[in-house]
Amino acid sequence: MPEYPWVNSVEASKELGITSKTLDLWREIGYLKEGTHWRYSYKKYSRLMKFGLVYHLEWCKEEMEYWKSHDAKIYGLVA
Repeated sequence: MPEYPWVNSVEASKELGITSKTLDLWREIGYLKEGTHWRYSYKKYSRLMKFGLVYHLEWCKEEMEYWKSHDAKIYGLVA
């Protein structure tokens, strides 16, 4: 697991064992909440800023466990 709790979507997908499309879908349908599980981030390169999303791995894992324990169909959803 990474040292820093907030990671980009590629790393979050890998660590959570899901595809990036599934991660996007969970965010879009509200399983993952903005500010808690994910947030906007940007990196400044010279005069350019690159925006992206970062995810808090531990809190995402907790949320996944919550939904699984309530028999939510969080896997196999189609975007």
